Amino acid sequence: MEEIVELRQYLFIIRKWLWLIVLCTLLAGGTAYGVNRWMIFPTYRASTTLLITQSSNPTSNYQDILFSQRIAQTYAELLQKRPVVEETLNHLGYTHIDPDEPLFELKVQPVRDTQLIELQVESTLPQLAKEIADTLPQVFIQQYEGMQTSRFASSKENLAKHLAELERSIEQTEKSLAELEESDSPEEEAKRAQLESTLNQYRSSYSNLLQSYEEIRLAEAQSTDNVVVTEPAQMPKEPVWPRVKLNTLLAAVVGSMLAVGTAFLIEYLDDTIKSPDEISEVLGLSSLAAIPLIPGGEIEDKLIASGHSRSPISEAYRVLRTNIQFSSPDRTLKTLLISSPGPTEGKSLTLANLGVVMAQAGQRVILVDCDLRRPTLHRIFGLSNESGLTSALFNDDSDVDRWLQPTEVDNLSVLTSGPLPPNPSELLGSQRMEEMVKELKARADVILFDSPPSLAVTDAAVLANQVDGTILVIDAGTTRREPAQRAKYDLDNVGGNILGATLNRVSTDSRGGYYYYYYYYSEDGTRRRRRRKRGNWIGRLIERIPLVGRGKASD
Repeated sequence: MEEIVELRQYLFIIRKWLWLIVLCTLLAGGTAYGVNRWMIFPTYRASTTLLITQSSNPTSNYQDILFSQRIAQTYAELLQKRPVVEETLNHLGYTHIDPDEPLFELKVQPVRDTQLIELQVESTLPQLAKEIADTLPQVFIQQYEGMQTSRFASSKENLAKHLAELERSIEQTEKSLAELEESDSPEEEAKRAQLESTLNQYRSSYSNLLQSYEEIRLAEAQSTDNVVVTEPAQMPKEPVWPRVKLNTLLAAVVGSMLAVGTAFLIEYLDDTIKSPDEISEVLGLSSLAAIPLIPGGEIEDKLIASGHSRSPISEAYRVLRTNIQFSSPDRTLKTLLISSPGPTEGKSLTLANLGVVMAQAGQRVILVDCDLRRPTLHRIFGLSNESGLTSALFNDDSDVDRWLQPTEVDNLSVLTSGPLPPNPSELLGSQRMEEMVKELKARADVILFDSPPSLAVTDAAVLANQVDGTILVIDAGTTRREPAQRAKYDLDNVGGNILGATLNRVSTDSRGGYYYYYYYYSEDGTRRRRRRKRGNWIGRLIERIPLVGRGKASD
């Protein structure tokens, strides 16, 4: 059951801060879309695939393949070196482009477990990317073949020189032998035999040198690998960066997550009392009612129980009246003190509207303005404050009726504060005040006393032990936990009978989380709840969760 309550609280927080979540999501997504769409130049990519093979052995074995893979890694590094890139740019006529400038980016990497090399060129100019991807492999092949050829050029040149010399020596020896063919003298025969022996030596040396020459050529052919372009570059049509849709989506998700985190952080740091459940949790008091926020700006327009008796807010005050009656079934509550921790919780309006609904129920009600510092009741009911409670206390006349002022509501009278005295606390704690309370009890069924805030002055504590019960008014989302606890502690110390607390100014906005309390007080609340639920999926979800842990005011 506790897990259900926590889930409901989480949903309330999300509902309350839904405007922030939506705003941050739209702001983050819109910013990301604008930056990616209009402030970042699109980048295009052209790619080429190269194949590395050993030309000397078309039927390569496994070792040759592994060797080719290692060669591919070496070639991948060489393809990115400055000489190859500069020669490519010169070949294309881009001599003004510095290879180190970020006009394009070159990425070369071998494909794993293959003899392939993938070359990628990224640039804001699609034509440049394609041209570099096509030309750079060709330039590399030419440079590599030239480098491999230079390795054997010297040896081949020396062998060719010796072969040429041997050819000339053979020709000269053969010519000398031809001149001695018709001679029969012993000296010439000996010379011819010597020339034939020399010719055989020349031919043998020539054959050996020719064989060495062919071996060098074969070694040159075997050491030269074939680099073949297997997949030419294509003209890129779509940019690879930025990914507008993906970046916008990610930014929107991050924005919503930050908003949710901020909302939960604010709620965690917020130590105000916002729900009837928190009244029980923090103060250990019963929640007598949850009063919605009364619209209007002027205080005299907020006596809603009188002018709008069928209003849901008026129904909330009737719930407060009923819960007060049931809060002490074994004792008749005739005198009640309405107080609050601070000066802005709305205790005077709560007292005035509570008095109206009690009078409408047929009870004789007297409202006494004991706030002798900042009186308000006379303004709420539009009465004169030239005389009132202080006048009665300083006058020995025991007839209290002369100081009571009737109102437009039947059975409801008001004893205003009267002229403000210099010593309110002493006056409220005097013997004359106790006699005044007894006189008022004889003239009404219920007497409601309005007092200053309990934390500001001691007036409320002085009155608390003279009445049958005290009600604390808590302003939803404004009254902090520590001041409320101190106010309860002070009233308990003087023997005040605290009947419970009333949560005032509960938000009726669907974003407020506790808006449905407003509709539970309404006679036609079921129809209104259904209309509100149809337009909000979070509301529908919240309504399906069991509403546990509520006080009588929410039943």
